[in-house]
Amino acid sequence: MKRRQILAAAGAAALSAATRVGAQSPAWPTRGPVRLIAQFPPGGLVDTVSRLMAPHLSQALGQSVVVENRPGAGGLVGTDWVSKQPNDGYTLLVSHASVHIYATATRSTMPFDAVSDFTHMAMLVEAPMVVLVRGNSPHQSFAQYMSDAKTKPVRYGTSGIGSANHLYGEVLKIEGPAPQHDHVPYQGSAPAMLDLLGGQIDSLFDPITTNVAQLKAGSLRALAVSTPQRLAAFPNIPTFAELGYPSLTGSQWLGLSAPKNLPAPIVQRLTALVPEILAKPDIASRLEDLQTLPRKTPVAGDEFVRLIRSQIDTWTRVAKRSNVQVTV
Repeated sequence: MKRRQILAAAGAAALSAATRVGAQSPAWPTRGPVRLIAQFPPGGLVDTVSRLMAPHLSQALGQSVVVENRPGAGGLVGTDWVSKQPNDGYTLLVSHASVHIYATATRSTMPFDAVSDFTHMAMLVEAPMVVLVRGNSPHQSFAQYMSDAKTKPVRYGTSGIGSANHLYGEVLKIEGPAPQHDHVPYQGSAPAMLDLLGGQIDSLFDPITTNVAQLKAGSLRALAVSTPQRLAAFPNIPTFAELGYPSLTGSQWLGLSAPKNLPAPIVQRLTALVPEILAKPDIASRLEDLQTLPRKTPVAGDEFVRLIRSQIDTWTRVAKRSNVQVTV
């Protein structure tokens, strides 16, 4: 009897341990599709990176991975939708600094918490910011550009009020100081580019990714770039840091995120896959063409979360100092 009790207790303990292991290591994914949400329209950087990654994720996971565009409100619509999905690993997000950092820093209200409502796994790539002028612009250097903005109106365009592009321009206005560095907001970079080329504005603050071809062709010139060192493909573009504005060293990053409380085994598996997928020749080549590259040392897990919190704090201070607030 005693032996049966011992065996029963041992069996119960083993079952309990197996249950715990099973709870800690869910079988995933057992079905498809896994949805990879791009919160911006087709054709942009988020969509491009999502569609580059999807087939490789699918191969690695053994299930279909489909890209689903959910644009609207500068990325808020799709990001908010993801935050409210089950944390079962079947909904992932290519997160974007423009939503998690700059919208948080400048908006009076947000439909989600940029940190606590998500599982932020790893940074994917970074898109450097540049100050663009026309190829025939009278501003031949950044120093000349800033000198003019001290004494006469210099109109810079951006993709909208409260965007990263806007805050970069406001930093220059304050730190220059350049009191006549005047912001002209647009509904996206495309209409701003049309006005830049047409001469209605003097410059455009924009990620370099969508402007590589025009820079190489000479229809655009970049006066400064936000990378820590000069870009190998564009060695003539000085960095903000070397021009005296180290606070503008940074980028608009893309990351891999999911709804909050994603089970740890799924997090670990996806986090480990990120550097492997980004190193695939077709992805690495395309990202290099766009001048959008992963960091040499991956930023993942708690380090990624700390970076997000730090950037929110930094740009919230900039927004308050510049009196930039988006009311919705």
